[in-house]
Amino acid sequence: MKLKHNGFWSTACLVALTAGLSAQTAAPAKPANPPQEKPTFRLQVDLVTNDVIVRDEKGNFVPDLKQDDFEVFEDGVKQDITSMTVVTGGRVNNVLAPPPPPPPEGIILPRTRPRNDVSGRIFLFFVDDLHLQFHNTGRVRDLFKRISKELVHDGDMFGIVSSGPSSIAIDMTYDKARLEEAIKKIAGNELKPSDIIQGPSGSQGPSEVRYRAHVAFSTVNDILQNLETVHNRRKALVYVSDGYDFNPFQDARLGLMDPNSPFAQNEFARNQNQMRTSDDGSSNQTDPFTQQQKQNEEFADADLARELGELTRQANRANVTMYTIDPRGLVGMGDIDEQVDPQQWSEFVRKSQDSLRVIAEETGGIAVVNQNDFSKALKRIDAETSDYYVLGYYSKNPDPTKRRRQIDVKVTRKGANVWFRKEYVLKPVPRPSSTSKP
Repeated sequence: MKLKHNGFWSTACLVALTAGLSAQTAAPAKPANPPQEKPTFRLQVDLVTNDVIVRDEKGNFVPDLKQDDFEVFEDGVKQDITSMTVVTGGRVNNVLAPPPPPPPEGIILPRTRPRNDVSGRIFLFFVDDLHLQFHNTGRVRDLFKRISKELVHDGDMFGIVSSGPSSIAIDMTYDKARLEEAIKKIAGNELKPSDIIQGPSGSQGPSEVRYRAHVAFSTVNDILQNLETVHNRRKALVYVSDGYDFNPFQDARLGLMDPNSPFAQNEFARNQNQMRTSDDGSSNQTDPFTQQQKQNEEFADADLARELGELTRQANRANVTMYTIDPRGLVGMGDIDEQVDPQQWSEFVRKSQDSLRVIAEETGGIAVVNQNDFSKALKRIDAETSDYYVLGYYSKNPDPTKRRRQIDVKVTRKGANVWFRKEYVLKPVPRPSSTSKP
């Protein structure tokens, strides 16, 4: 899913460093085998930006810091700050602009004029309706009405995208009426526990569960790729979802529960287990087929952690802070008509909430989970997106083999507390396309 930029967003200045290896001249005039040309290596260093929030001992934002008050380190090496933007109350002040890109050879261009039409804040709302309970649709709509009233202010640019059948895809706009239109379309379409338990399973677990998660992650990844072109602004992605678990209700799905349990389980799987165990005289717990399936699903948590890691690394490359909100609020027992084992339900809720915590904490945001006071959380998001600094620098470590870069930001002023993104990961180098030899 691609988002249009409406000509608003500005791109960062790119500095290309080209190292060429010239081929040596051949001694013979007509060599039998002409020497192969040596490759030319190109290295592109982008402007690295980082949102920095500085507060005093009382928790108030410190708005009067200068360039010399900051020290930025990447992998322990001090960096030269080339751009600095301070935003107070949503109003932008470019204290230090990055140098312009070098002009093309042979062309003299007029000096570009700074843009006056810039948005102080950029929000993008992700409605993961594939992971929102249908009976919580009214609750989710009320949450977004509160977001429209308490978080999105006049002059803020925002967009909203959904992952599923709500079919919401609103490009970046200032018009809050578009947000009201999107709210009316929101409808949860999450799988019920009974759908997961009774549904088909592949070698790695319930296939529909993974498919829905992949759709959500793919949608967010497209959003992040579009936001990567925006610089010198704090980009907040408000991520509304119930979270993810690649291995939910395992004992119920595999028929490993006590046959006398009052809680529903997959009857087909339990009967198959009983047939196999009656043939070889073993117990249900030692059925080889079931145990093999259970072992295969043991990697489900690691697979989820890997995919969440890829998502958060993409967000950090784009300098996007993600705020995750679980609209379920304080989660108690499961629905009465679902008849899910309480222990398995608690494990499912814990894993789904932990996934939202990972997304937020790894990108510098906060996870609003297991709480009903959404107004308090929205006020904090509002404060963090209204007052901040954006520091930019060109990395002094252009080694492409050093993909993961650790960042440390220090402030010389006494008593100042600093929040910033701790690391970023370079994009993987694209593999050269193989060409067939004649």
